[in-house]
Amino acid sequence: RRDIPALTPRQLEVLKMLSEGKSAREIGGELYLSEATVRNHIRSLLQALGVHSQLEVLAKAREMGLL
Repeated sequence: RRDIPALTPRQLEVLKMLSEGKSAREIGGELYLSEATVRNHIRSLLQALGVHSQLEVLAKAREMGLL
């Protein structure tokens, strides 16, 4: 089992909201961030978890116990 990557509190927040089915725009609205900033957080999450899509990031996060 791979080590769980260190995610920032903001990345965890974005991850949780993605898992609730929210779009980047909705997440941005709730967190007072631009959609571009939310996309950057999502990109960081993909890199941190070594995956290529939002679906994969959610599956991997669940597998690692992050969600």
